[in-house]
Amino acid sequence: MTLDIRPALRPWGVETLQVYMVTDRALTAGRPLDEVVRAAVAGGAGCVQLREKHLSTRDFVAQARALRPLLAACHVPLVINDRIDVALACGADGVHLGQDDMPAEDARRLLPSTMFIGWSVETLEQVRQAEQLPVDYLGISPVFATPTKTDTAPPWGLEGLRHARAGSRLPLVAIGGIHEHNAASVIAHGADGVAVVRALCAADDPRQAASRLLGAVQAACHGTPSSA
Repeated sequence: MTLDIRPALRPWGVETLQVYMVTDRALTAGRPLDEVVRAAVAGGAGCVQLREKHLSTRDFVAQARALRPLLAACHVPLVINDRIDVALACGADGVHLGQDDMPAEDARRLLPSTMFIGWSVETLEQVRQAEQLPVDYLGISPVFATPTKTDTAPPWGLEGLRHARAGSRLPLVAIGGIHEHNAASVIAHGADGVAVVRALCAADDPRQAASRLLGAVQAACHGTPSSA
């Protein structure tokens, strides 16, 4: 199957999605978020989604603006979770929307053509619907059960992920309970990348954790054993 790499994602390439960091400041053990993000990016995280469920809009924008130059210097895209207004205010590279967020068609109309859109899908029907939507990649959520998000549908599992791959030409990013020891199986079942929260935000050494995760993903992509 040939992937549909849409214009907004082309400047980055699908490899950008191989290790996709999703932030959660509650897991950083008191370390500044920018410190953890900087370390993970140095280790190989190719995309960073800023997820802030509890900050005020003003503080969310301030945090996004603080991360923007750090990531831009490394040619790593900044993605804003849920909030179109915050993405526009900080000049983000992408937004990630869930099923209860603004419809993708409206988001595409409001956003610059260069800003890519990710869309979380929880069922095969949503995967099929996405083929007609102006989105650039799909977040398959959750693949495995995870304590990070408890408001999701039942886990896809690896076979569910395989079915999602068969039903979509878009790049697929798998999220939910993924770490360096199961990342290879997730890639083998059709994902183009893995999105992780705890595996990087809570790691004692985010740089090493990202490096090991990237090694596992790239080895699986090339069909070779991982050294991780």
